[in-house]
Amino acid sequence: MPLLRRALTGLIAVLALAACGTTETPAAQPAAAGSPAGAAAGPITVTDGRGKQVTLDRPATKVVALEWGEVEMLVGLGVMPVGVADVKGYGTWVTAAELDASVKDVGTRQEPSVDSIAALQPDLIVMEETRDSPLVAQLEKIVPVLVARGSDASGNMRRMRDDLTMIATAVGRTAEAGKLLADLDATLADARQKLASAGAAGKPFAMADGWKEGSTISIRMFGKGSLVSDVAEQIGLKNAWTGKVDPAWGLGTTDVEGLTPLKDPATRFFYNASDGDDVFADGLASNAIWKSLPFVQKQQVTKLPGGIWTFGGPLSCAQYAEALVKAYTA
Repeated sequence: MPLLRRALTGLIAVLALAACGTTETPAAQPAAAGSPAGAAAGPITVTDGRGKQVTLDRPATKVVALEWGEVEMLVGLGVMPVGVADVKGYGTWVTAAELDASVKDVGTRQEPSVDSIAALQPDLIVMEETRDSPLVAQLEKIVPVLVARGSDASGNMRRMRDDLTMIATAVGRTAEAGKLLADLDATLADARQKLASAGAAGKPFAMADGWKEGSTISIRMFGKGSLVSDVAEQIGLKNAWTGKVDPAWGLGTTDVEGLTPLKDPATRFFYNASDGDDVFADGLASNAIWKSLPFVQKQQVTKLPGGIWTFGGPLSCAQYAEALVKAYTA
């Protein structure tokens, strides 16, 4: 069913429920578990990543989130979403903020189900416009939509902080956001001190993930401007990857031959394979070019612990920083 038709169908269903004698008012609904006493206050207006003002009658408590970075932020703020896109995938890739069993799956991140979202009767949808811009307007026919920027390679740590603060304002959790950011700052400061003490300050690193299609292995590099690069540089490391990256995410695609410019023998190579598909340990194990790379020969290849989301919020950023420190100080 086309997305617009599904959106209109969902809207009609919501209106029909309202017309069938529903007597509960929004103010009478219980707040989400752990919601502050002020969560019933309002109205509130937030300017989102589009520069659009989104007005709510009161801070949202029934939230659907369609991207995992924003899901992590909500859970970290103490607001469990009622619906999430690809719950199973989130559980695989994001361990910093676990979902309750009550959270409903609303389809894939690439194509969420508008009908499933409407059935949950949320008071706010949080998403990223870059995923599917036409979907924003369709969902706005049902409920207010708050659009996060999601990524900005010109300053991703700043962007992450801004997205968190925006979401926290919309759900009445600005104090919790302040604590999350203060805790992250403390973690980064501690990590920087530990790396300096270990003599690792200024050391070069590279970060990647990869996938295999047939016999071809593609490698995605996290270049300067990616969120995890910003984290690593804030704790004193230097991104060794200087290849072309996109302006939004700081990501670039290459192959094993493209890794040959990483000649500095001090470079440590990190990679993510949370889904169990480890193309570096398995697909490249017998590859002559891979085996010739200095960081491979010096056994300076580190697989990150599963479930560190490289596009996440403050909790995932803290996990990543701690994993880097462990690799350099073990």
